Amino acid sequence: MPTLLKTYAAAIVAFCILDFTWIGFVAKGLYNQQMGHLLRPDVQWGAAVLFYLIYVAAIVILCVQPAVEKHSAVRAVALGAVFGLAAYAAFDLTSLALLKDFPAKIAYIDLAWGTCLTSAVSYAAYRASITFAG
Repeated sequence: MPTLLKTYAAAIVAFCILDFTWIGFVAKGLYNQQMGHLLRPDVQWGAAVLFYLIYVAAIVILCVQPAVEKHSAVRAVALGAVFGLAAYAAFDLTSLALLKDFPAKIAYIDLAWGTCLTSAVSYAAYRASITFAG
């Protein structure tokens, strides 16, 4: 399996572990309290899986690969933070602008989470890529 696909697989694993922990345990009560009126009773898994696949591919292409080319973990972390902030802002700030009852508190927490999550996944995938390239 080529290094890029292995890096993508490592990034998917890291993203899922971190995000499922956040959504399922750490922030679950907060999301239910703040957004229970907006949440579906059942998760639409097709949309969720598609988001994960596309978003993690973007992390690998836009954050990890440039960092690998420069041999810089710091670059992976920084690009991941910027990309995470921008991507999560697209959802959260648009939701604040357009949705009547979208809580500002959740938007700000989610912006911080997206920044940290994407940065951490970028770093993990960078390290995996360096290891796979051997």
